[in-house]
Amino acid sequence: MTDVALESGRGGAGPEVAAAGASGAERGAGSLYRKVAADLREAITTGAFGEAGRLPAEGALAEQYGVSRGTVRQALAVLRSDGLVTSRRGTRRVVLGTARVQSFSELLSFTRWAYSMGEEPGGILDSMVRRPADAAEREQLRLEPGDEVYVMVRLRTLSGTPVMVERTVYPPRVGEIVAELPPDVVSHTEVLREHGILFTDADHTIDIVAANGDDARLLGCRRGGPLLRERRRTTDPTGTPVEWSQDRYLPGTVAFSVHNSLATSALSRHAREMD
Repeated sequence: MTDVALESGRGGAGPEVAAAGASGAERGAGSLYRKVAADLREAITTGAFGEAGRLPAEGALAEQYGVSRGTVRQALAVLRSDGLVTSRRGTRRVVLGTARVQSFSELLSFTRWAYSMGEEPGGILDSMVRRPADAAEREQLRLEPGDEVYVMVRLRTLSGTPVMVERTVYPPRVGEIVAELPPDVVSHTEVLREHGILFTDADHTIDIVAANGDDARLLGCRRGGPLLRERRRTTDPTGTPVEWSQDRYLPGTVAFSVHNSLATSALSRHAREMD
């Protein structure tokens, strides 16, 4: 999924005007489709079309906003990449839901991301146990045989609505602090920051898993139903692992966006070195 920058606010519906020069035309078209996308996004998230409702046809949208069908298609591509509408062409697009988009271009805690979306984050502690680390945990957290870990399970909410089960494994120096926190503390990351433990880099893996019994109990979903899983290992400024976590989201509650750039690829760097 490509991370696309959107302009905030409702876009004005004005006619397209040919700009002087090719570069000016491209800038104008780019601004128009972003405005249309922002306007439609707001309508979707406020429930104007309803869940599984249909957007107006491309021609109707083009007339409504006074733009070309090509501009409308670009705007719909933005909404499609964010998981808000279906990708079918030649028919009216179906609204998939109001998933909140979380970008991996910046490392944000769940709490900070929720606030940035205008949501109220919540956390309900289900369990916190201290036990010997298994082989996978030792590998991810760079621990020795016999070392212990702290394993926490929490239900995370957005504005009171359950959206995700968080399972985090902490090495001892981090887990000892988290284990002493009151169960209603919303952000562990902020507290750990106050103790000098910083979360600066993370590797993410996204896939789909079947809900187990605990997921079903906490999220109110069907056991065996699909959940969006994000596995994450986070390190501090020295590269030392501070957590290994997997978050399981209910379908339709969140979408992830990733920004890619040729300028940061190994092939591009090699090409520049050869110039």
